[in-house]
Amino acid sequence: MPLSDKTLILIDIQRGFDDPVWGQRNNPDAEANALGLLAAVRAAGGRVLHVRHLSREAGSPLAGPGAAFKPGFEPDPGEAVYEKSVNSAFIGTTLEADLRAAGAEALIICGLTTPHCVSTTTRMAANLGFPVELAHDACAAFTRNADVGFDGGPAPSAEEIHRAAVYHLHGEFAQARRTADLIAG
Repeated sequence: MPLSDKTLILIDIQRGFDDPVWGQRNNPDAEANALGLLAAVRAAGGRVLHVRHLSREAGSPLAGPGAAFKPGFEPDPGEAVYEKSVNSAFIGTTLEADLRAAGAEALIICGLTTPHCVSTTTRMAANLGFPVELAHDACAAFTRNADVGFDGGPAPSAEEIHRAAVYHLHGEFAQARRTADLIAG
C-alpha cells in the first residue's frame, strides 16, 4: 500500500523529552528518522496526525513549555492534534472515530517513548482492528534514571528497553519496520 493511503501518527515528539529527568536514551536518530517519514508521507499526500501528552503531574517536563512539539514537528494546517494525559492516544480523544470516519485502512506509528505511549497506542490500534506498521527506528526509550531493576537486579539500558518493547509488538500488534523501508514502500 502506498504512503498516500496510510495514516502517520506521530506520538509525543515534544520538547519535554529533552529534559534529563528521563535518564539515558537510546536512538539519537529517532527524530531525524521521524522527520524523514513525516516529509515522505506529506509529499505522498498521506494523512498525518499528531498526538501530544499534556501531563497533569506537578512539575512534569510534559507541561507548560515542555508540552510544545519539537522543532519540525509542528502540525501543518489541516493536520489534527490529539491531546491526552494517559498513555494511549485513543483514551479521552476522538482518534478512533476520526480514523473510522476518514476510512483509515493502515497506520504508521512512531514517536516517544517506545515502551509507554507508542506501545500502548499501537496495542490499542491493533485491538481496534487497524493494521499498524511501527517505525521502530523513529522511536526511542529512556532509562528513567533507574539504577536497579524491578527485581533488584541491574536496570536495563535504554536500548534493551526499546528492543524489548518493539519485540513484544512485532508480529502481534504491528509489523516493526525501518523508516527507510516504509518510505521506499
